[in-house]
Amino acid sequence: MSEPNTTPPAPVTLAEAFRYWLRLGFISFGGPAGQIAIMHTDLVENKRWISEKRFLHALNYCMVLPGPEAQQLATYIGWLMHRTWGGIIAGGLFVLPSLIILIALSWIYMAYGNLPVVAGILYGIKPAVTAIVLHAAWRIGSRALKNAWLWGIAAAAFVAIFALKVPFPVIVIVAGLIGWAGGKFLPQRFALGGGHNASQKSYGAALIDDHTPTPAHARFAWPRLWLLALAGVVLWGGAMALLFNSNSVLATMGWFFTKAALLTFGGAYAVLPYVFQGAVEQHQWLTAGQMIDGLALGETTPGPLIMVVAFVGFVGGWSGALFGPAALPLAGTAAAGVVTWFTFLPSFLFILAGGPLVESTHGNLKFTAPLTAISAAVVGVILNLALFFGYHVFWPKGLDAGTEWFALGLGLAAVIALFRLKVGMIPLIAGAGALGLAYSLLR
Repeated sequence: MSEPNTTPPAPVTLAEAFRYWLRLGFISFGGPAGQIAIMHTDLVENKRWISEKRFLHALNYCMVLPGPEAQQLATYIGWLMHRTWGGIIAGGLFVLPSLIILIALSWIYMAYGNLPVVAGILYGIKPAVTAIVLHAAWRIGSRALKNAWLWGIAAAAFVAIFALKVPFPVIVIVAGLIGWAGGKFLPQRFALGGGHNASQKSYGAALIDDHTPTPAHARFAWPRLWLLALAGVVLWGGAMALLFNSNSVLATMGWFFTKAALLTFGGAYAVLPYVFQGAVEQHQWLTAGQMIDGLALGETTPGPLIMVVAFVGFVGGWSGALFGPAALPLAGTAAAGVVTWFTFLPSFLFILAGGPLVESTHGNLKFTAPLTAISAAVVGVILNLALFFGYHVFWPKGLDAGTEWFALGLGLAAVIALFRLKVGMIPLIAGAGALGLAYSLLR
């Protein structure tokens, strides 16, 4: 094997970084694991913009935060390299392509979703999405549930949301309190965070290396922190004030998705039950079937999976005819933009405000006991979501009305493809959609 290169690469201009982040926004398929792997390959191994240790140090911080960790990691690296605008560009381009694509797909869905071709494809995709959510519960559970205490928290969370209809925020708060108490009295049981351990592997000298001094803009300073806090209040409060004065439904969406943004511990799958409770059951912006369709569309687009909220907003704006029956696409687009703004604004503020604190020490970040307990509770919540999807897909008219046997068989095949054959998300969804279309046309 060749020795690592001891000469760091040439400095990267903001324009060069812009081109990379734009490209990443269009190829970032595969969920957070796939997106983080792409960035690691590009930025650590090939381009050597940042060292392995600094990359994982930043990732550990992003894993602790609520919000999409891959998008926050891109924001962090962009900020570290090119100050505030570098972070905004990196994080923004991670989201913008998927927002544009998802708005276009949502428009097609609302305008032509009843056509046999579109309906047939979605009929096949829904069982695959159910299998994907079940696989997510297993994947997260295999990392988070390391002892009987954490299994118990997961089971209690499942019972709470499935049988007792406890709101998701309450489950998060209670799990955090249990973890806090466990960290004090049973620390050995609650010191098992799901973070990424530091690595000693080196791919050569990097622009931001293990011992590269922290740049001036990344050093903690109280005036900068207060300025960012003020900017956050202005950006959030100003947007909310405009919405309250113009459209109460958009204002309600803004407030709801602000809360959702602060509850996304464990990734997008963890917050989907909360979105279900609010968007489907409470506000009735869309139906349960439409929500499943939206998740299917979200799985087929690049960017963070939490972008499914843009679909929720689009359908809610279109169905509510916010600007009148003659401007349905405009209403959907405006609502999608609103929910995206309020969902991702906290992520940028967390990175820009908290990054200097993280850069003040280059040791490994330790996961707190409350986060460990919350991660365990998330497993039970996601399992409930899988059962919810399965019920609406396999028994769409209720248990008494009979089973959709083709959908059930397709769902079982998708489970085998994911768990045993390790098939990727895009091939799985494409194959399921093709089979659903063929079945719909033949029956």
